[in-house]
Amino acid sequence: MAKKNPKELIQKSQDAVLVDFYADWCGPCQTMDPIIAEVLDELGGKIKLLKINVDKHPQLAQQFAVRSIPHYALFKRGKILWRKGGIMTKKDLHQSLKAFY
Repeated sequence: MAKKNPKELIQKSQDAVLVDFYADWCGPCQTMDPIIAEVLDELGGKIKLLKINVDKHPQLAQQFAVRSIPHYALFKRGKILWRKGGIMTKKDLHQSLKAFY
């Protein structure tokens, strides 16, 4: 997604946006990257991805009550539709997101 204000993207997007709260030093976050990419690709690009580095945006992480990473939240028009923390299997992530597009 374009480099805009992440909060603005979350609030104004008409599409569903999966926010990936991560950090560069987080091994599980890196493990999830290809899984997320595959699932979003399989869903036909209907869900956009916004990655938020919690080290660079601690206030956003705090605002959305992110206590551990990786942490995922699905938004549409600023409302949280779904959220989950930790590593997920591709199947679990696909089934969770599929319900919202």
